[in-house]
Amino acid sequence: MSQQTFDVVVAGAGPAGTTAALLLARRGYKVALIERGEFPGAKNMFGGVLYSRVLDEIVPGFYNRAPVERFVNRKIVSLLSEDSVVSLDFNSSAFKNPPYNGFVVQRASFDRWYAGEAVKAGVLLLNQTIVDDVIREGGQVAGVRVRRERGEIRARAVIAADGAVSLLARQAGLRQAFAPDQFSLGVKEVIQLPPRAMEERFSLNGNEGLSSEFLGRMGNGLHGGAFIYTNRDSLSVGVVAQVHSLKARGATIYDALDSFKCHPAIAPLLEGGRFLEYSAHLIPEAGAKMVPRLYTGGMLVAGDAAGLVLAGGLFLEGVNPAVTSGRLAAETIIDAFEAGDFSEKMMARYESRLKESSVLQDLKRYKGAARMLLNERLYEYYPSFVCRTLERWFTVDGAGHPKLAGMVKKLLDQDIGLWQAAKDGYQMGRAWLW
Repeated sequence: MSQQTFDVVVAGAGPAGTTAALLLARRGYKVALIERGEFPGAKNMFGGVLYSRVLDEIVPGFYNRAPVERFVNRKIVSLLSEDSVVSLDFNSSAFKNPPYNGFVVQRASFDRWYAGEAVKAGVLLLNQTIVDDVIREGGQVAGVRVRRERGEIRARAVIAADGAVSLLARQAGLRQAFAPDQFSLGVKEVIQLPPRAMEERFSLNGNEGLSSEFLGRMGNGLHGGAFIYTNRDSLSVGVVAQVHSLKARGATIYDALDSFKCHPAIAPLLEGGRFLEYSAHLIPEAGAKMVPRLYTGGMLVAGDAAGLVLAGGLFLEGVNPAVTSGRLAAETIIDAFEAGDFSEKMMARYESRLKESSVLQDLKRYKGAARMLLNERLYEYYPSFVCRTLERWFTVDGAGHPKLAGMVKKLLDQDIGLWQAAKDGYQMGRAWLW
């Protein structure tokens, strides 16, 4: 590959990179979108829910032609003990109407479709191309080096959207070394299930979909959560475990997934299903703490590469922030072209835009959640405590029903103590409520 020149090079054809490339191409700029996989989405994995309002502003009515599975109108949050489950079930009629709140999607098909929209707008998509380094000239980023013969691609601006462990952000000196407690590892299986069986088991009608998340011990004492999402004719079933937990216990996340699938509350939901595929993905979960420097002269960092994942325990949102960051990166580069200025000072407008958006505001708002998720009792003790407490309270054995508050106090006194429970409750309140 001989040297080529573009207006903008985007590394990574996920939601952030494709959004930026699409919007820049619409404005007439010559854009190269580089993807290391065989096709966009081939190496991408996430649980399964794409929240749709932000993307609908960029591609109005996208859900009418994109490969979405089901719209999500029902969300269940559950606490798991070894043999019990306590759930909060939310079902909204408002989420059944356009533009909908979100959709279950498969990244392999959705990312491929979305990148196709960018190609239609004029983007050059380069699949199976690995970016190794940035090119610097005059103190600014001026392109990238790719793993091909004479593989230099020059550009006035570069957007690094190359995933959670972004090589480009490190090569440009924008990101420091990672710590294990900043990441979780997610693994997902897709299990084929007849639509009728799935709809009966999950109380769904037509194209209705379910997002179900679980918190508790995921086998071998691993700290994390699990999920089940309903596709059109399959289930996305997976677990997410903290990397430092995996390392400390010498366990594998596949053991955790098997343990979750065998749980007495989960196994009947999967009965008769046929395994189709699995995938794994690193998830940046340290919130604002792990957001790198987002810009330098001639370059911006977006999506997972910028750590822009909202991980609050009750929710895990990465695609929406990625799309927003891609849009704001494109807007900043358009400013730079109009001013003829790609300096660091001009690129700093990107960070200012992010601070004014919900992306960095949410990361700041829920910054306590990242610390809370490191609390071992959140996984080891409280899910089991809630299940045990309700099991005792609902047991009818002729001995009567004690007042719930008194029973809770007694159990906490026996286990971790009221003072520790109060401190944990305050930490959870700071993370989620105020």
